[in-house]
Amino acid sequence: MSAPTVSAGSSVSTPSVADLLQQGRHSWSFELFPPKTDEGERMLWQTIRELESSMPTFVSVTYGAGGTTRDRTVRLTERIAAETTLTPVGHLTCVGATRAELRGVIGAYAAAGVRNVLALRGDPPGGPGAPWTPHPDGLHNADELVSLTRSLGDICVGVAAFPDGHPESPDREADALALARKADAGAEFAITQFFFDIAEYHDLVQRTRRHGCDIPVIPGILPITNVSQLVRFAELSGTPIPDAVLKRLDGVKDDPDAVREVGVQMATELCHQLLDEGAPGLHLYTLNRSTATREIYANLDLGHRL
Repeated sequence: MSAPTVSAGSSVSTPSVADLLQQGRHSWSFELFPPKTDEGERMLWQTIRELESSMPTFVSVTYGAGGTTRDRTVRLTERIAAETTLTPVGHLTCVGATRAELRGVIGAYAAAGVRNVLALRGDPPGGPGAPWTPHPDGLHNADELVSLTRSLGDICVGVAAFPDGHPESPDREADALALARKADAGAEFAITQFFFDIAEYHDLVQRTRRHGCDIPVIPGILPITNVSQLVRFAELSGTPIPDAVLKRLDGVKDDPDAVREVGVQMATELCHQLLDEGAPGLHLYTLNRSTATREIYANLDLGHRL
């Protein structure tokens, strides 16, 4: 299979995230994932319509764990490009994919007018802590995926960043070097894993700058709406939960409504501080629900601030 050259193959062509980020305003974006059921899909489209009114800079659409849901990810990304005013960013991972298959996914995005991709190595199919084994005909890391994607045409590529450190990284300097290598390969922006310690975010950005990497690093924010869910996500990602966060949640842990209220308040405080201290924007992990994200947007008065 020969490598296709990507071009704007659809009458619908979304703008480049890199261009949008250069407009001098803070970005506002969020992440969705493909639902597994018809009811999940109905709820997702309700979420999309509710969040569309906030006029986000872009919306990313993730793969499932271990690279599953790839076809549904592509279809959802194509539909967002065709049926909404949103700028979609399609996820792309190395997990379980040959080079030819990756070229095919990139071509499918391009045919739908999608110009933006988030290039990730992806988690090992065996889950966190399992050894990473690339496909025999695939790619080894995100650097290679960025290079492959950029080689196929006019595509804006984003990558992941890890303020609290990637689970497989030996130290923070290695994380900064990894992000700098991805930028050298052609990445134009980064979105972080969720975190709670702003100092770790700033440390990562400063370290990457010392390695000549000047791409925007957009902080990822996870609004807390469920304590057990938070603990599970933190364990999977290797993200530490500060004692101050746990203490605030401990007093309300038996009241789901109060947990969500406190979670939205803490996320709002984190977002305020990040914007005040120079972050280029905010990326919300919505878990396919809109209420907490819309409340944070309103609390920040982002309609005027962004």
